Amino acid sequence: MTGFRATVVVKDPGECPIADVSASTDEPITSVTRSRASTDGTVVEEFGIAADAGAESIDDGTTTDLTPIQANDREEIYRFERESEADCACEIVEGTGTPVSSVRAQDGALELTFRTLELTEIAGIVDDLRDRFESVLVEELTQDHDDETSDPVLVDRDLLTTRQREIIETAHEMGYFDYPKGANATDVAEELGIARSTFTEHLAAAQTKLLDALLEK
Repeated sequence: MTGFRATVVVKDPGECPIADVSASTDEPITSVTRSRASTDGTVVEEFGIAADAGAESIDDGTTTDLTPIQANDREEIYRFERESEADCACEIVEGTGTPVSSVRAQDGALELTFRTLELTEIAGIVDDLRDRFESVLVEELTQDHDDETSDPVLVDRDLLTTRQREIIETAHEMGYFDYPKGANATDVAEELGIARSTFTEHLAAAQTKLLDALLEK
């Protein structure tokens, strides 16, 4: 059996306390856990930030009440409550029946990782997210290979503009698509001499073309 692993970045995830806090810290938020919605629709979330992340006034980044739970030399843990809602990026993904396996936030953006059996499921989830949020980017897409089966797809490089090919090639050479990353979006944008927002827009357009080709749309 083969499957796919996708990491999707929502640049502006709306009223997401974790993304809001990440905008005011020097380090990404990588430790996030969530409870199921209770009978009254309340969801409890916890997240950790590095003790030296530089968030001197963490509450300034969000209107949500954050409760400090634990702190040590390495990490500070915070908890908050929110109502279950359709505008939550995580809930949009999980509303399709696909669990979110990892949540990460950095510079105000939310990074969600999930697994599917079919590539079409990823395209559907991305479409659902784009219906709600303006900037949604497929940052990483990998497939588990089964040596006994093969379904090759030929992708025409001419589908991409010269600029889009340059951006993808530079990002690949710098390790942007590697796990763990060799470079982030800011690094690649600086190498190309463009704004980070321009880089993500070109990359999103190129990825959409490639996904359409893979899915034979």
